[in-house]
Amino acid sequence: MPVIVDLRGDIKQYIENHGLSKKWEKAKRLFESDPSYPSLNTELLEPKHRLIYSFRIDKKHRALFICLPDDKIEVIAVTKHYRK
Repeated sequence: MPVIVDLRGDIKQYIENHGLSKKWEKAKRLFESDPSYPSLNTELLEPKHRLIYSFRIDKKHRALFICLPDDKIEVIAVTKHYRK
């Protein structure tokens, strides 16, 4: 099963500032037990050759991540899914 490595400080701060701590913990738990869990909506982003993936934290926010060796996952950003 994949393991999400410790988040960078700026990402932790974003999660706290946007009140996503509980939702993040739940999404992280689900992802680490089953990355294809339906509510996460895990997907490979375009352009696909960059190998950047995302999963849903809530309806508005997604975690962008890359895969590292040894089944480790690095979250590189948490963003709003839809921008206006």
